Amino acid sequence: MVRKRVLASRFRDSDPIDESPDHILVGVVSIPENAESPWRLIGKRILIAVLALLLAAVVVYLDRDGYDGGGGADGHLTVIDSIYYATVSLSTTGYGDITPVTQQARLINTVIITPLRLVFLILLVGTTLSVLTEQSRQAFKIQRWRSLVRNHTVVVGYGTKGRSSVAAMLADEISPEDIVVVDTDPQALKAAAARGLVTVQGSATRSDILKLAGVSRAAAVVVATNTDDTAVLVTLTARELAPNAKIVATVRESDNKHLLKQSGADSVVVSAETAGRLLGLATITPTVVGMMEDLLTPDEGFSIAERRVEEAEIGGSPRHLAELVLGVVRKGQLIKVNEPEADALESGDRLLYIRMVSG
Repeated sequence: MVRKRVLASRFRDSDPIDESPDHILVGVVSIPENAESPWRLIGKRILIAVLALLLAAVVVYLDRDGYDGGGGADGHLTVIDSIYYATVSLSTTGYGDITPVTQQARLINTVIITPLRLVFLILLVGTTLSVLTEQSRQAFKIQRWRSLVRNHTVVVGYGTKGRSSVAAMLADEISPEDIVVVDTDPQALKAAAARGLVTVQGSATRSDILKLAGVSRAAAVVVATNTDDTAVLVTLTARELAPNAKIVATVRESDNKHLLKQSGADSVVVSAETAGRLLGLATITPTVVGMMEDLLTPDEGFSIAERRVEEAEIGGSPRHLAELVLGVVRKGQLIKVNEPEADALESGDRLLYIRMVSG
């Protein structure tokens, strides 16, 4: 226990990035958003500029008695005068020594010169405005996400194992908004963001990075790091921050399985042994390996699923159900279907069964 506290404090003393203001987190936390055509964005900007111009013209025209130098018969501003005045005001042109004096000249200035000026302004400052707007929008989205995120799944590591686990969750109809990926590789995070996932850049061995990913409010944590020692540290930190979350971890060597269990992992998958068993089966019964791959692919063929026992099934045997039941989960413990305890289903039991998935 003392050793766990020493290891945990080693990472707890780092800079608390989870307490940073939201605008500082832009680039660390990435909230996915729908891609939009550049031409559509430019069109929106032009439309907003035109609406602002018309609004200013209406305001000027309603107060036309307070203006001098208009082209109307009584010296007051006309509609065209109002639009012209709004144009030179909003475009910061001002009044120079060359000024349109006829109605026709002012109309031409409004219809032709102003759109060209707006295009110039968009091209000149569009990039800067876009960056500022994007940063502000991301900061707002990060603030909103941090206040609302609950009961999500944190996936640590988006390598081969992490991508496969995310693919399985998405195929099992888990929303991308309920998955947060933590990794140090920008390319891996970019790939995760392309799938609509929220990403956090940083080392998950640091408690503040896990706090930033909302691990303390997460329902589950998937530890899919590349090395076993990192997996132990991440699991230890995650368990300290989230005592009630379900933590699933993977290790390469079976000798390290007990370390993950002691660190707080609920389930540990030994990747090297699992792959080795499949390789051995493939040399003897390759069709069995094909069936195993089918069961592990939830979006086509057969899939292993879990459901709650219905009221009408209580007291009966799972062998008599329409589905092919593999086991019964009772009070968090798995009971195989051939064991005597599974013969009579109880209230609150959950069934592990094989279901057909339409591809």
